[in-house]
Amino acid sequence: MKIHLIHAPLDMRKFHRWAGNRGLIRNGSFDAGYAFHVLLSAMFGKGVLQPFRLFASERRANAALYAYADVDEAELRGTAAAVAPPDCLDVIEPDTMRSKPMPSRFAQGRRLGFDLRLRPVRRLHRDLADAQLGRPLSRGAEVDAFRLEVMRRFPSGWGAGVTRESVYAEWLCQRFGDAVAVEECRLVSVNRSRAVRGKNGGPEGPDAILHGTLAVANEETFAGFLRNGVGRHRAYGYGMLLLRPPNKTVPER
Repeated sequence: MKIHLIHAPLDMRKFHRWAGNRGLIRNGSFDAGYAFHVLLSAMFGKGVLQPFRLFASERRANAALYAYADVDEAELRGTAAAVAPPDCLDVIEPDTMRSKPMPSRFAQGRRLGFDLRLRPVRRLHRDLADAQLGRPLSRGAEVDAFRLEVMRRFPSGWGAGVTRESVYAEWLCQRFGDAVAVEECRLVSVNRSRAVRGKNGGPEGPDAILHGTLAVANEETFAGFLRNGVGRHRAYGYGMLLLRPPNKTVPER
């Protein structure tokens, strides 16, 4: 399985203008991940550039989109030339895209740094009382993994001794299973955002960035995580496993 890391520079002012013209900003609510899902699907096909990660600053218009794909920038340009709507080409100019082939394998025991933007949530398998809200959460609801851990350990209200960093690190280790040994995991930032899917509003949930160091335990399964991402909402800007030097602090762009 050949994987290519794609880089596409873009102007966030043009992106927001495009999203507004497409009707993707509704009643002041905007999910950039969903908008990019629509944009990339229109330009290259659904799931071609996925998972992806947006790096943008509130103070600068210049931004960058990274993604994994099975094809390089030359093939992506050919696809865009054939099918991309003209308004989408104002946001991402295919001629400015770059790519590099990722290594064909990462040997067992290889240590790597990682940078992950995640939606660490769990789905309920049964109804669960929520002391904070004073009402139950229904089976099938998508709940912040940290909030759920607190509810389970302290059903009568908030308790001490549970940290987001420890809960999210455990959540990540469970997702990796026996494919990866997580040596360290740091919670760099966490916010809450509401997912927008199609014409309907979606669930509110955590938007977390984790940095750390891992060791490859299963080469084939690790390659699957690299290509397909980690966790839920991978089609909307979450779960892209970006690799870094091990045991290094990664500066934000």
